[in-house]
Amino acid sequence: MKIHVPAAVTAALILSSCTWVELERGAEGVRLVEPSHVLNCERLGTTTTSVKSRVAGVERDPDKVAAELADLARNSAWDMNGDTIVADGPARDGEQRFVIYRCRSR
Repeated sequence: MKIHVPAAVTAALILSSCTWVELERGAEGVRLVEPSHVLNCERLGTTTTSVKSRVAGVERDPDKVAAELADLARNSAWDMNGDTIVADGPARDGEQRFVIYRCRSR
C-alpha cells in the first residue's frame, strides 16, 4: 500500500484541529477564573486533566489543547458540585492541574 506524504500530512493537520472533549450537561456554567476571583469561595479539591497534544507526530493547536483541558476540568468541577475552576500552573505536554471551587450556591 502506497501512502502519499501530502495526504498523510493533510489528514494529520485536520485531526490535530479537531475537538474531542464535550462538556457535560450543566458544566457549561462552570467558570475559569484567575486566583484573585476565588478569595471568598469554598475550595473543593483539584483535578488533573490530560489530552493528546500531538497527533500522528504533529503538534496540535495549543489553544485547542487548552480549551479541551479546561472543558475536562469543568466536567470534573460539575461532578464535584463546583462552579469555578482556576488553573494551577500552565499546561505541559497536554496535561494541566486545576483547583475546583464553589463560589455560588446551586
